Amino acid sequence: MKQPKKTLVLLLVFVMCFTIFTACSNKAEDNKPAEQKDTPAENSESTSEESQEPVTEDDKYGGVVNIALTSSPKNLDPIFYTGTYEGNIIRNVADTLVIYSHDLSSIEPSIAREWESNEAGDEYTFKLSEHVYFQKGKYQDGRQVTAEDVKFSLERSAKQSAMNRLGMLESVEIVNDFEVICKLKNPDAAFLTVLTDAGNVIVPKEEVEGWGDAFGSHLVGSGPFSLVEFKKDQEVILTKNDKYWAGEPYLDGVVFKIITDANQMTNALRSGDIDIATDLRGESIKLVTDDKNLTIQEVPGLHVAYVYMNLLEGPTKDKRVREAIIRAVDIDDMVAGIYQYGEADRAYLPLPPNSWGYDESLESIVPTYDPEKAKALMKEAGYEDGFKMEIYVSNKPARVKMATILQAYLKQNINVDLEIKTVEWGTFSEIASSGKADVYGMSWTWYPDPYFFLNKMFHSSEIGALGNGQGFNNPEVDKLLDDALLVSDTAKRAELYKKALKLITENYSRINYSNEKQIYGMSRKVQGYRIRPDGNIYFCTPEINVYKTK
Repeated sequence: MKQPKKTLVLLLVFVMCFTIFTACSNKAEDNKPAEQKDTPAENSESTSEESQEPVTEDDKYGGVVNIALTSSPKNLDPIFYTGTYEGNIIRNVADTLVIYSHDLSSIEPSIAREWESNEAGDEYTFKLSEHVYFQKGKYQDGRQVTAEDVKFSLERSAKQSAMNRLGMLESVEIVNDFEVICKLKNPDAAFLTVLTDAGNVIVPKEEVEGWGDAFGSHLVGSGPFSLVEFKKDQEVILTKNDKYWAGEPYLDGVVFKIITDANQMTNALRSGDIDIATDLRGESIKLVTDDKNLTIQEVPGLHVAYVYMNLLEGPTKDKRVREAIIRAVDIDDMVAGIYQYGEADRAYLPLPPNSWGYDESLESIVPTYDPEKAKALMKEAGYEDGFKMEIYVSNKPARVKMATILQAYLKQNINVDLEIKTVEWGTFSEIASSGKADVYGMSWTWYPDPYFFLNKMFHSSEIGALGNGQGFNNPEVDKLLDDALLVSDTAKRAELYKKALKLITENYSRINYSNEKQIYGMSRKVQGYRIRPDGNIYFCTPEINVYKTK
């Protein structure tokens, strides 16, 4: 069986690569943080020192960085955002109470300058900086951020977030204009980390209520850049906030351009139409590496790509069918076919290896490639003749390639006809959240804390949200995940998460196939930019201030 299967993958890859990459010949996608690899220089700052004249402080001011995203943001209202595309714009316009350090090793001050929790761990007191101001909007003139704004924003997120991003919050009590107490439903060890998420930024009530449903296109915050214009499916234009509390940004602005085609993005980078290309894949990596005017930054991502199966209805409700589907696919060869330039490693579990909750010993319980066993399981489940189902994926090339290879394996080995439905991100997130898709393929990237993967994708309270659209519901898993939030000791939390991880893996609810790397290509004119394992994009924080040489 080995040779015919390999031939199948290679043939599919050849056809797809010929189609996808022809255009390239014409023009020149949550502990010790992962170590960053920067090619060919150690980082963008050292690139400046090695290849350009010294830059004075005054010379760093000015210029606009154009950065490309692979999919279009749908809504910039923090309570409605569902993907990294929206989040990376939101976090450059608005601020959270606290922020993760750039290396993801600690929680640092942002709007809150200091904080403490009570002994029980169910109340957190935050003292706010008095030097933070909103950008000027239509309904307020750039006023000071106060405790009222924190209460409004966080309680709004707790009650209305599409991703249940702040579900542990009971209420926010105002002590004075610059001090609040966040009261939790139960002690929660992940609370501070949750506050760093873009869905929990602080926004002015006047702008939210004034714009109503349109606030998602007119976001106002206190971040380093102000939103000028949101052109859906085209670009998002930001301009410098001169009154940013952490210091004046070097850049005059940032433009997020939507370029869904990988070849077009690479060509735009090489021609100078954009300065940063995110999510480099395939032949684009070689093209950028070979261009002396460009550089690549690479870091192992806090990332898992996977195929979810519907647990509530259809054939995949049967565990035997799910195991058969997993055994029908040679995941190693599929990953090799999708990522021909080393853009990812084989995944086994629904948690990235660089999370402190990972358990390598559980890799052995993942079903291995075994077409004959898959056929036997299908017969036992009453599907000897196969069936038809649909897989939904976003329009990212890696997801489409995965679905095409999966389609061939399932047809060849268990006679399952898989129809591929490719949609843009906004539509995809709605369908995936609804629980109506037979199968859907996506990826998840967040912070090192297992909470952001396991709780958000497997706790029953997340059913109906994007993370658990498949309907995973196991009371024992719920209890382990809940208990892990009651413990402050990381080692003890890790043990609870590993127990939950074992139960999740034994359910055969999905195919975890890759851990993608974060790979960005950029112009050598962009200086000070630092790629992150979590995929978050920042241009100006208390730690970094990106600039562009003339």
